[in-house]
This record gives sequence, structure tokens and C-alpha cells, in this order.
Amino acid sequence: MPTPHYGQPLYRVIADELRERIESGVIPPGALLPAESVLTVEFRASRGTVRRAIAALRNEGLANTEHGRGTYAQANSYDHDPNRCSGIETRQREVAADAELADLFGIEVGALLIEYESVTRRGRGVERVARVYRLKPTCH
Repeated sequence: MPTPHYGQPLYRVIADELRERIESGVIPPGALLPAESVLTVEFRASRGTVRRAIAALRNEGLANTEHGRGTYAQANSYDHDPNRCSGIETRQREVAADAELADLFGIEVGALLIEYESVTRRGRGVERVARVYRLKPTCH
């Protein structure tokens, strides 16, 4: 559990910790945030407090909740610290699963996945490239 920040509401502490994980790439864009039940245990907080923290991240544009699927991290392209990085570029596209991805997801080779790619730049160079894959939602 992260160190408590006395005088600050617990939902804010949780939001700050999750924001740091998203911005540092521990939780890359497109990846699921830990489930509410996991966060309630980690932070020793009520479900309502965790939901308030996630709502704060949604308001900042760092998270997106899909009903029945979970809450996903989103890249925040506005960065206050010029020494940290000069920009984050993100894109989303459909890709066909190769043999390795098909095996990981338990799907057929060639099945469609959604690829989220995030490129973090420092100055003129690339500092990090992260790719996250999700199953393409199917409509019934």
C-alpha cells in the first residue's frame, strides 16, 4: 500500500497513485486498471472511495470506463514536466492476430484485435513505445 498523505482525502491519494502508474507506463494506454475489488484491498478503502478516485481520473482524461468491461488507461498528451517527456502520441487500429498473439488470446490466427500504440518522445528521440492488444468487441 502506498504511503498515506495525511490531510488529503483518500480518494485523492488513490487517484494520484493511479495517475502516476498511468503516466509512468506501469499501466500503459489501453490497459485495464486494477479491478475495484483489488483497489479496495490495496488501499484499504471503500468501493465508493475507489469509484470516486476513478471518476477523478476520468475527468482528467486519463481513464475510460466501459460498462461491463472495466476501466482502461488513456494517455494524457499534456505533460507539465518538460524534463519528463516532450509528448505522447497514441493511435488505435485493427490488426490481425499473428501466431503468438493468437496463442496468448486463445483465438484463431488472423482474428481481429485492437492494437493501442503509445510513443513517448523526449526531445527529438523516442523514449518508449508501448503496444497493448485487446480482443475486438463483437456485437450480438
